[in-house]
Amino acid sequence: MSDVKDFRLSAEAVAPLRHALPAVATQTVEAITEGVPAYAKAFAGELGPQIEKAVRAALATFLNLVSRSAGKGRGSPLTPALEAAYALGRGEARNGRSLDSLLAAYRLGARVAWRELAAISVRAGQDSATIAHFAEQVFAYIDELSAASVAGHADELASSGRVRRHLLERLAQALLAGEPAHVVTAAAERAEWVPPQTLTAVLVPEPFARSVLDLVDARTLQVAEAGPDETSVLLVPDAQGPSRIHLMRLLAGRGATVGPVRPWLQARDSLARAVRTSRFAPSAGGAVVDTEDHLVGLIVTADPQALADLRAKVLAPLAGEKEPVAAKLAETLRAWLQHQGRRDEVAAALFVHPQTVRYRMTQLRELYGDRLRDPQWLLELTVALALEPA
Repeated sequence: MSDVKDFRLSAEAVAPLRHALPAVATQTVEAITEGVPAYAKAFAGELGPQIEKAVRAALATFLNLVSRSAGKGRGSPLTPALEAAYALGRGEARNGRSLDSLLAAYRLGARVAWRELAAISVRAGQDSATIAHFAEQVFAYIDELSAASVAGHADELASSGRVRRHLLERLAQALLAGEPAHVVTAAAERAEWVPPQTLTAVLVPEPFARSVLDLVDARTLQVAEAGPDETSVLLVPDAQGPSRIHLMRLLAGRGATVGPVRPWLQARDSLARAVRTSRFAPSAGGAVVDTEDHLVGLIVTADPQALADLRAKVLAPLAGEKEPVAAKLAETLRAWLQHQGRRDEVAAALFVHPQTVRYRMTQLRELYGDRLRDPQWLLELTVALALEPA
């Protein structure tokens, strides 16, 4: 604010202005009370006299700046005023308010203060050029205070935002670590996070995590380190029923894997299923993977060695065939089980002629004999062949 520091009024010109400060401060506060409704209650209550005192101090600081007798350099009275404006901006942020009302109060206060101070200067015989220059300094001063408040507001938001993000991350980590309910609930209270009824774990490739967060419920938690490599974990609140369908649409093209809905304290279970599903049914071409579509796969792959042993057992009758033939027979047997023996549907699924299916099934009946009519064997064959071999 070098212009204000360079501009000086004589002591004689400043004296009547300083004498009128209490009255000007009162009029300024009254104008702000009427013109900025957000401050009406605060000005009318116990804070009213303090605010009026602060306005008077701000005006006195300005007069000190433009007075010839004002000190220079390190002791400049501008510093306390800027610090007060900065603190005011931080206070507005802490109270969850935007700067709209505060900046409006600055503008209105500047107009009223200038009007009153200009009238006093005119009565004191100041020439028009001096008064015009004086006006420039008044509004430059208000601009400085406004800028300090904006900086304070931004710094408080950044600081409080970092703290809350840290608390939310700790909450998510506690959830996924399976901490006791009272520990997780306390973490939620510290983060000022209102628990939903349910949470759904979503694995999202890291490059898409930020854009997805902007689309989903604002209460969504994120843990970047909890998922597989280069995958972020999101815990989305209350994504059941129609909300789940909507979530799937939001995730389209982002290669996400969506876990089951679970009570919020059991979010860990949702993540575990999403991770397991992503391993045997990874997203292809950015498609969304819904774990609800892979329940059979989840079950039959729960014990990989048991599944391998079962496959070896039920495919033992094919052991004497050459590998290509055995593979085609196993593929035909799987399709035959899936389509309940309907030859034309089996042929369509395999892209072969129905006669080919008939020929292969004849081979299989010769190899398996009565076992293809045994319910227990059919159950074991169905489970063992439920998935394509890895």
